[in-house]
Amino acid sequence: MGAGNQQERLSHTEEIKYFLAGFIEGEGALCVSIKHHPTARFGYLVDPEFFLYQHESGRWLLELAREVFGTGTIFQKHGSPKVLVFAIHSLRSLVDKVVPFFERYVAPFSCKRATFERFREIVEMMERKEHSTADGLARIVQKAYAMNPDSKGRQRIRTIEEVCERILRGHTPNIPSAG
Repeated sequence: MGAGNQQERLSHTEEIKYFLAGFIEGEGALCVSIKHHPTARFGYLVDPEFFLYQHESGRWLLELAREVFGTGTIFQKHGSPKVLVFAIHSLRSLVDKVVPFFERYVAPFSCKRATFERFREIVEMMERKEHSTADGLARIVQKAYAMNPDSKGRQRIRTIEEVCERILRGHTPNIPSAG
């Protein structure tokens, strides 16, 4: 390779991040759980998470993800002892590490871009403490329910109407449609 082409070559660190981005596209998930909680102010908690799954023989890939993100935990998937999960649950880490990584390395090439966009909106709303008001929490719930409309994964236990009705009990909502 001539000296003129060396500037076009990615650094080893960038190569690793793009490799990890491709792996995340296939084996990763952005999820926003809406959890019924009797002591929560409005009856529900919002729990955004980033997951990456891998058979135990590929644990090194999850270790690589933990090294690149500088955070996260690795554990066995419930009910599937040979499957490991790398997860990031911390809102601060999602905002500071996961979202910027997705913006730069994953989203520009992803078929899951719309899901990422809604996930980013939700964590930014939570960072602004919008989940602390009934209207804000209801808007977040609407975005969460709209994240994966064609999902083949688990379906939500409760309808959006049931959740929002409980959140907004005694409130006059000011909720634009999720977009």
